[in-house]
Amino acid sequence: MSDKAPSSAAVGWISFAGFMMILGGGFSMLQGLGWVINSNNLFPDGNDAILGQSATSWGWWQILIGAVVLLAGIAVFSGNVLARTVGVIAAIVSALGAFASMTFYPVWGICVIAIDVAIIWALTAHGRDIQKAQEMGMGG
Repeated sequence: MSDKAPSSAAVGWISFAGFMMILGGGFSMLQGLGWVINSNNLFPDGNDAILGQSATSWGWWQILIGAVVLLAGIAVFSGNVLARTVGVIAAIVSALGAFASMTFYPVWGICVIAIDVAIIWALTAHGRDIQKAQEMGMGG
């Protein structure tokens, strides 16, 4: 490990990625909670099953996945490698989902993909910088 202090910009980018993971995980959990509470609602295509699952089942999956992403977002602030890996995978899945829905929401899809690319870049290029900053007493 080098003795070179991380730049404040690098720490800022990894903090951005961590906060976006916390926000995205929280939103996913809230969406899942909504599906569980309103389990009589149908999916947008009028069919109450996607891949053989009810809205309630998908709601619980959203809550579970959202919790994993939210907790990984919190762990990113420690420089944890597993948390960064979860973040990269979540951002890739999010970007693919945004691309798949581009015909319905093109501007939103482009924005989501751009944010996901920034998250992937921050987590892969600057993942350890926040840990180095904390070790050097620079805060985080």
